[in-house]
Amino acid sequence: MSALHELAIAAGLATHWIDWQGVHREVSLTTLQAVLGALGYQVDDEQACVRELHRLGAERDNARLAPMLVVRAGETVEVGRIADEAARAYTLILESGARLTGSAVCSSNGLCSIGPFDTIGYHALSLNGQQVQLAVVPPRAFTVQDLVGERRLWGLTAQIYSLRSAGDGGIGSYAGLAGFVRSLGERGADALAVSPVHALFAADVERFSPYSPSSRLFLNVLHVDFAEVFGRAAVDAALAAEGLFEESARLEAEPLVDWPAAAKIRLRLARVLLADFDALPETQCEDCARFVADGGASLRDHARFEALQAHFLAQTPPLWHWQDWPAPFRDPLSVEVAAFAEAQADEVAFHLRLQWLADLGLKGAQTAAKAGGMAIGLISDLAVGADGGGSHGWSRPQDFLQGLSVGAPPDALNALGQCWGLTAYSPRALIDGAYAPFLELLRAQLRHAGGLRIDHVIGLGRLWLVPDGAGPREGAYLQYPIDALFGLIALESWRHRAVIIGEDMGTVPDGFRQRMSPAGILGMRVLWFERDWGLFIEPARWPLDVVSMTTTHDLATVAGWWTARDIDWRAQLALYGEGQSEASDRASREIDRGKLWAAFVHAGVAKGEMPAVNAPTTIVDAACAYVAATPSPLALIPLEDLLGVIEQPNVPGTIDEHPNWRRRLPVATAFEDDLITARMKHIAAMRRVG
Repeated sequence: MSALHELAIAAGLATHWIDWQGVHREVSLTTLQAVLGALGYQVDDEQACVRELHRLGAERDNARLAPMLVVRAGETVEVGRIADEAARAYTLILESGARLTGSAVCSSNGLCSIGPFDTIGYHALSLNGQQVQLAVVPPRAFTVQDLVGERRLWGLTAQIYSLRSAGDGGIGSYAGLAGFVRSLGERGADALAVSPVHALFAADVERFSPYSPSSRLFLNVLHVDFAEVFGRAAVDAALAAEGLFEESARLEAEPLVDWPAAAKIRLRLARVLLADFDALPETQCEDCARFVADGGASLRDHARFEALQAHFLAQTPPLWHWQDWPAPFRDPLSVEVAAFAEAQADEVAFHLRLQWLADLGLKGAQTAAKAGGMAIGLISDLAVGADGGGSHGWSRPQDFLQGLSVGAPPDALNALGQCWGLTAYSPRALIDGAYAPFLELLRAQLRHAGGLRIDHVIGLGRLWLVPDGAGPREGAYLQYPIDALFGLIALESWRHRAVIIGEDMGTVPDGFRQRMSPAGILGMRVLWFERDWGLFIEPARWPLDVVSMTTTHDLATVAGWWTARDIDWRAQLALYGEGQSEASDRASREIDRGKLWAAFVHAGVAKGEMPAVNAPTTIVDAACAYVAATPSPLALIPLEDLLGVIEQPNVPGTIDEHPNWRRRLPVATAFEDDLITARMKHIAAMRRVG
């Protein structure tokens, strides 16, 4: 084995992988070098790799502790080799201020450990001349059972931009979200899982994918409803004064979101209204000041980035990525950045105040959900990564892997593989930084939510990373400290009393789901994939430790699946890979329709002859009832399926070829529709059974 391969294994980088068809694949030397280089290793030649291996060995032999040790309550934690018996004494200062003392116990092999400890929390440990944090975490996350006992809950999933409400300008709003969840809660639902509300790019309104944000620490300001603070009359007057009233109304009525046009109006409206910010009541100004102070350096840097990016995009030629900016402006702590922020204080303040308004809006939505009777309320969605050219990458470059993109190898859903153009945390940076970046991220997502869906939760154990310029197949899996990350999720979920859902679809490593369940993280199970020997599994046999769903935003809706609309799109967009074809896809679907209808009849949620391909209403009714009948603690029905919509929100592997993240839904009047009302009542009744 070469030194390069040894180094890769020592660094947690897989040198081979098994594809979805069971074929053994080797990772190329070029990919290994690129990923190791991004991790900070020198891999120019064999000698360099040998030196790095020696360095890693020396680090392992060093008795230095990691900045944070994560241990489950009731378990001991290893603290290395401590030869000096006197140095084994430790002091632990608990969060409460209480002081514990003791001595490390060492085994015959020289390894020492301390504990066990039972007090959950973040504590300060002094041992062997070192001061580190000790996170004592619960054995599992907060669960639905902890919240409501054995009651089986149900709810919906929705894209915020798709929710129509008066005055939303064609882009959705937090106020519209609040009204929707209040009405939904009053009709018996306990949760609404929403699309990510991460901050996008105010200076580049062409970038609107909720899964490619500028920062996952802050919010999408385009969903702010200014009427909540300034009043509807002031908003309408501002729109009229700017000559935007008719255009805003037109966008509001469109079937698809015109993100650039709607965003420009929303941001223009923001500038007009926030110009009189000081005229707001003193209590609101003070609330904003507290919000900014609490946001600290992270919020300040995000606002500065927004101003800087607008400045550099106005240059000739425009400079979009912060790595292309003049060197002094690539460093958020530079004198030049501070001087720019001072000179552009009003612009920076504008973005700070927008974040305050967005926070108020999302807080109001969660408050409305709970007021409507929801047990959970909002379930936020954490994207797997952020755009490397965004504010988070600029403000914390040391936390991220540069030159690599998160993606996925080829699988049954996408035979070409995927490269998402997202940056990811460096596992070394997480460990060296006492997991502070990860904790900040978790707390931001749980700030105004009763639950959290972690996109591509498999990434907490390993991520498929693709070097810049390479194809999706030319990636490699990098390991992450999954035990520590799961433990911290458990601790934060209890502190926020929030349930945790992990999107565990695609290529799932052996044993991963078996680790999720004891950790209290609910997996996701989708109707299309719950099969045994090709037959759809009856509801009673679905797992207990999952969220049951008809479909997801990346898959066909029930009506779309029945009518083969997803196959139409795959054929139109040439998404078939080697060994796949439209003809075989359609033939398989015809067989699967019969299997699905037979499963529905057997489960008692349908009867009679199988409906025609172009008549999906009965199928939608049956699918919603079928999933609701599962024993899972939570069932989530996508809003598209509640409404019987044929088109899906997103087609993975496409950008502009399909109207991803743009479809609006007729939800303003959904609760007045007899069919929709009956469907919700049936779902609620099925959840009460058993």
